[in-house]
Amino acid sequence: MSDSIENNENGGSLVRKEDKMAGVCLIKPEFIIEEPVQSLNQDKSKNPSTNGTVGTDSQDGEPPPKKSKENYKKNKPRGQNKNRSVPFKTLREHNLCPWIVDSTVDEAEKKCSNEKCTFIHDRAEYVKIKPEDIGADCPIFEITGRCPRGLACRFGSKHVTQDGFNIVDKEKHEEYLKLPTSVKNQISQEMIEKLRRYKYDFSKSEKITTKYNWKSKGKFDKTKNPQSTESNEKEGEKVGPILDTDEIKLRSSEKKTIEWKDKLMLAPLTTLGNLPFRRICKEFGADITCGEMALAPKLLQGTREEWALVKRHESEDIFGVQVAGNNPGVLTRCCQLLNDDTQIDFVDLNLGCPIDLIYKQGSGCGMLNRLNILEIVVKSAVDVLDVPFTIKTRTGISMDKPIAHKLMPKFRDWGAAMINIHGRSREQRYTKLANWDYIEQCAQVAAPVPVYGTGDILSYDDYQRIRSTYPTVQGVSIARGALIKPWIFQEIKEQKLIDFSSKERFDMLKKFTTYGLEHWGSDTRGVETTRRFMLEWISFLYRYVPVGILQDPPQRMNNRPPFYKGRDELETLMASANCADWIKLSEMLLGKVPDSFNFLPKHKANSWN
Repeated sequence: MSDSIENNENGGSLVRKEDKMAGVCLIKPEFIIEEPVQSLNQDKSKNPSTNGTVGTDSQDGEPPPKKSKENYKKNKPRGQNKNRSVPFKTLREHNLCPWIVDSTVDEAEKKCSNEKCTFIHDRAEYVKIKPEDIGADCPIFEITGRCPRGLACRFGSKHVTQDGFNIVDKEKHEEYLKLPTSVKNQISQEMIEKLRRYKYDFSKSEKITTKYNWKSKGKFDKTKNPQSTESNEKEGEKVGPILDTDEIKLRSSEKKTIEWKDKLMLAPLTTLGNLPFRRICKEFGADITCGEMALAPKLLQGTREEWALVKRHESEDIFGVQVAGNNPGVLTRCCQLLNDDTQIDFVDLNLGCPIDLIYKQGSGCGMLNRLNILEIVVKSAVDVLDVPFTIKTRTGISMDKPIAHKLMPKFRDWGAAMINIHGRSREQRYTKLANWDYIEQCAQVAAPVPVYGTGDILSYDDYQRIRSTYPTVQGVSIARGALIKPWIFQEIKEQKLIDFSSKERFDMLKKFTTYGLEHWGSDTRGVETTRRFMLEWISFLYRYVPVGILQDPPQRMNNRPPFYKGRDELETLMASANCADWIKLSEMLLGKVPDSFNFLPKHKANSWN
């Protein structure tokens, strides 16, 4: 490389000397504009496309900070936007009853047996208030031959009769039913009932946690399962058959293994690491994907919303589930459940979540201070799983007191198969550059267990500098870099900088729309869910600065450009920091937003301010 490089004093990361210019991203002079973007609290008549609340005066869609000194600490940015309104929801009395929504002409009409049901049951009445269709081609009908949203589908003109019955392409649907399902790990109603009634056999987990001197206690530990070890013991004697799992433990050589070296991993991303987004990243070359952080207690409760985070698309050839919890009994049971009833390649323990609610419960970063509990969790999970158990952590709690290097040998000895370290502390969030010198130090003391590093990778140049400078680190996990430019995986594999045009980026959003409607549904609820997750993604995607207008490419993670115009109108729109413009993009794909729609991004751009 021709660039002069030196160590960053604050983070220990490699940076170019010219990058020390106070976070400035240099743009070619002909693209710079003097006027800032329009304020977001403008009168709605000047911006009719918003149809609702879209933000505040901040150009990142964040409320302006309060000025009073006494409230500074209370209102200090903490990484999440707590001023967001409740997401848009359709009223039950404006929706067609799920029992009859999919009724077809050829089948016996379904009836709703719930006398207190508040949904609409009259098709003609529903047609009068149904929102206008967004398009004529339903992506689900085109693939499967039958849209389960029926009359409620917002793309239903081709598969709904005039009197509101669903049309089925029988030949295409029968062929589709013969294929293996493309989405795995969908929880059944039978499994939900078994979990909620404490009928699932967790005797294997109980035996393992007991071995490590964990005394069962609490809501999920006092299982009512009659097959459990705890309830089957009478005066120290077991009742019932002795299973192989009671006597035989898998040797480490018999467990599933993963070749970790030199893989590109899409990091677990809360909210944004959903299945449609992961499909986009897989198409661009991500080797390993991991679901969003799932809370172990909610998985054991059979909560559908939490189990949605476990779903896996058929394109994800190496896929893991990340779990968070604060209790060895709960986490071990959760690992057993995932091991026995899902198709996954590894389970990842979240020790890096900095969110206050998670931290104060002793989960995420909060478990870094509970070594005795952490040891039991890791050892028990390793014993109960037939797949690798990995760990995602930060450098520590406080910026000036890193502790990860002390934990690495312990993780290795306890049986972790891979350790992924984010080069910042909980206190730092994203306000400093990731400390790759420290990540390398951790990788050295963890050897031979592979260590992945995370932080500030936004281009092939970043990746190449890190891999050549820190040889002990065996792979990288990419988070914000994938949100800002999902084709970063393709860049790294092709070893070149790729300049994506506005049309290519818009086509990427169009593909996300199709995947989102497949995943969340094509009715109003599914459309607005897809829109919400798309807008959350655009709150990162807009930060991409096209290579063709950069004065000194590549773009660096924490360098912010001045206001600029794109090479065409669409590129200018996609570079806007205005929430209203993000909504315009969504309306080009998902139709007009409802009158009561509002949006503020969940994640604050602390490092972008």
